[in-house]
Amino acid sequence: MVEIIPVDTPSLGDRSYLAHDGEVAVVVDPQRDVDRVLGLAEEAGVRITDIVETHIHNDYVTGGLALARLTGARYHVNAEDPVAYDRQPISDGDVVEVSPSMTLTAIATPGHTYTHLSYALTVDGQDIGVFTGGSLLFGSTGRPDLLGPDNTDTLVHEQYASAHRLAERLPDDAQVLPTHGFGSFCSATQSEATSSTIGQEKQSNPVLTQDEEQWVRELLDGLDVYPAYYAHMGPANLAGPGAPDLDRPEPVDKDELRKRIENGEWVVDLRTGETFAAGHVPGTFNIGIDGQFSTYVGWLMPWGEHITLLGETPEQVAEAQRELVRIGIDEIAGSATGEPHDWTDGELGSFPIATFADLAQVRHHRDVSVVDVRREQEWEEGHIPDAVNIPIHEIVARADEVPDGEVWVHCAGGYRATVAGSVIAARGGQVVVVNDDFEKAKELGLSG
Repeated sequence: MVEIIPVDTPSLGDRSYLAHDGEVAVVVDPQRDVDRVLGLAEEAGVRITDIVETHIHNDYVTGGLALARLTGARYHVNAEDPVAYDRQPISDGDVVEVSPSMTLTAIATPGHTYTHLSYALTVDGQDIGVFTGGSLLFGSTGRPDLLGPDNTDTLVHEQYASAHRLAERLPDDAQVLPTHGFGSFCSATQSEATSSTIGQEKQSNPVLTQDEEQWVRELLDGLDVYPAYYAHMGPANLAGPGAPDLDRPEPVDKDELRKRIENGEWVVDLRTGETFAAGHVPGTFNIGIDGQFSTYVGWLMPWGEHITLLGETPEQVAEAQRELVRIGIDEIAGSATGEPHDWTDGELGSFPIATFADLAQVRHHRDVSVVDVRREQEWEEGHIPDAVNIPIHEIVARADEVPDGEVWVHCAGGYRATVAGSVIAARGGQVVVVNDDFEKAKELGLSG
């Protein structure tokens, strides 16, 4: 009996896997913090003998090489990938015998990258699932544009062919086991599904129900922006990342924090947006650990900048550190824990939290500016007339475009609005953050 254990990383929208037969195990697309996988293997009482990568990842730093070194497992990476480390080269059609009853067969599925591989999982001669990485996802596929515009047209057509190859190669009851598609920007579109089969995808996935030209056109037209830090992930994964250092960052006192803020360094408050709004150290940014923390740090903070973390507890800081090493931010300049009065002797900053109903009401009484920090694609689907659109990932570079005076900032739900509001407030702006669902704006007639 083979058990397939998903290892979710919600902040990045990805899923790794540990599959075992009760004695030995294979790991698929492990994240950088491999202690999670090691803990699962220990809990199941199994030995990790094989690790496979579906592709050179663009959204996170792999833990595959570090895990192989820790366990002595065979590390299977496409023979065509120009990696700078020793691996077990694997190509289309190669079979990995994890145990006499459990094998993986590599299937070339280019589209997300040129060298992408999927792996059919065979147990006692039956194909029970396929690890699809960034190829066939739940109701979607991996996006084909991450290697640049010169490659997109070729890759999108290869992605279509790869999805059909999988649908033809695997039985309808085979599980589809993707790495992306759980909120990752590596997915062309997002899905709420948590499981699927080849048969279900044949019935519902546009890549398998539409003709090629229609699917290509609609997919390319629907592609949205992706985080800037992605540019650094491929090179890191080709170079061979080692195990992360998760030792607690050096503590930082009030005077040092003040100096860092005055020097323009990134000092990030990990608390929830509402807590931050009620009282914070002026000049700090709020990127809460309760949301897609690592995605937005990696997107907003210039690569290579020093970052200092402020958290309510050491555990909160440790969680943030773990999130950051997953995207290759290994150097944490320092940390402090407690409450804002533990971090400064000065006056605290604050700003109001409001709803769209509050915004509708205030616009009857006085002129206020509205900044919409949703992505351009979201903006085009409907927005508040006269609002200024500065997408969240551009708020740091375009902060000078924020109107003077009282500014109400909103997104689709509140998390991004608080991040942007903290950036505006850190630069001396008068901000009100709308922590509300944008559907309410539509119901109130605010949105056009």
